[in-house]
Amino acid sequence: MKKKLQVLSIFLALTSATSILHAEGNINAGKQKSTSCASCHGEIGNSQVTTFPKLAQQHSSYLQKELHAFKDGTRSDPMMSAMALPLTNEDIADISAYYSSQRITGNALPTPEPVDEDDNSTTTDNKSNNIQSLIAQGSDLYRNGDLKREVSACIACHGPFGEGNKPASFPAIKSQHADYLIKSLTDFKSGARSNNPQSIMHMIAKKMTDQEIKAVAYHISMMK
Repeated sequence: MKKKLQVLSIFLALTSATSILHAEGNINAGKQKSTSCASCHGEIGNSQVTTFPKLAQQHSSYLQKELHAFKDGTRSDPMMSAMALPLTNEDIADISAYYSSQRITGNALPTPEPVDEDDNSTTTDNKSNNIQSLIAQGSDLYRNGDLKREVSACIACHGPFGEGNKPASFPAIKSQHADYLIKSLTDFKSGARSNNPQSIMHMIAKKMTDQEIKAVAYHISMMK
């Protein structure tokens, strides 16, 4: 049954993807043009703030698609829209090429939330065990989905190692910040973010519980 779900996921992904041709940018030019991006995303694309995405090692095709979406308003974010608006097509290609050529860094294991000293019911060890349990749950959802609830497996579009799909502009997600992944999935779930082919991500995320979103995010953040 899980195999059937995976096949269905792959079918939906491939039939829903649009074929987009992107120009290859100049890495050296992109390094110079990316200086204004560094304050949020890091000098080489590994952001230190966990709510800002890592751009290092991301497919240039996906980065270009998202920058164009910010520029034309199909993806809404006041800060990013303002940053993308003055960029030319060449600028977008160059910046995307630069970040794509960098290496993404790994993440530390998520830490338990601080223990309330007045709450004796939950110990730090229990919370650590809970995180491991969430990561295991996320791993199962990532690879197998949930057939009964029609939650498609992430592996179909994002690959067995979170490497994504460059021709289809499906992003690489391995080693991404968990906080950013949680925000993205929550935005897809609510419809706040909708710039994806045939609303695939909305259709999947809206069927996920908050715990499942957290579990998948934790698992993906540990992928290397």
